[in-house]
Amino acid sequence: MTKPFSVAYLILSLRYIIIAGLAFLIFYIIKPKRFNRLHIQKAFPKNKDYWREIGYSFLSFFFFAGYVILLFKTPVRQYTRIYDHVSQMGWPYFFFSIFLCLVIHDTYFYWTHRLMHHPKLFKAFHLLHHKSTNPSPWAAFSFQPTESIVEGGIAVAIVFLIPIQRYAFLTFFIFSTAYNVYGHLGYEIYPKWLIRSRIGKYLNTSIAHNMHHKYFNGNYSFYTRIWDMLMGTMHPDYDKTVDKVLTEEPAIAAVEAIA
Repeated sequence: MTKPFSVAYLILSLRYIIIAGLAFLIFYIIKPKRFNRLHIQKAFPKNKDYWREIGYSFLSFFFFAGYVILLFKTPVRQYTRIYDHVSQMGWPYFFFSIFLCLVIHDTYFYWTHRLMHHPKLFKAFHLLHHKSTNPSPWAAFSFQPTESIVEGGIAVAIVFLIPIQRYAFLTFFIFSTAYNVYGHLGYEIYPKWLIRSRIGKYLNTSIAHNMHHKYFNGNYSFYTRIWDMLMGTMHPDYDKTVDKVLTEEPAIAAVEAIA
């Protein structure tokens, strides 16, 4: 591998190891019993599931690193809207562009995800990811190569749609990774009052995505549930599952477990 590709692959891998690894260490190794009241599915994945998720995640990073090199280190960059210095657009736009990335990704993910669930495409693109019917943090990037190409395509969409400074781009992907790990955590750490609040009701939750892995259909969203709500694809038992899992506030339970 060339040095730029190796560096990109290393950064992507470290991002995954640190964020997913920390979540796994806390919730699955150190105090799984103490956090049991926050667990969405009471059973735990098997060791072979963890190793499959980790192995395919590291395979996915080869494709993601390829996108990084294509967009930042080849002549393709001159056709993108990537810029180098914050002063070119200012700090307000720097932070606004991160928000725009989240909006674009939320839309891109919902529709590509739902498309990959089409019976004619599911096996070729998405079956591997759904082998994690009870996902762990390691499942966040557990994709077969075809899905890795689709998922990584969000980077292409962003750099051609909006002006984006490289560190804003990096910040977006760090946050995206963290939210992806949360979605596959297997535990719900949002308190019930937040999920039921006027703004929180639009947020996607670990419960929602866990249900998607368990039932295979519905709950296709990433950061918010807006597209699911608009398109009528929320699982009908979502609210009941929230009530069942969050019999007490998870934020309080988490503090007690750490203490």
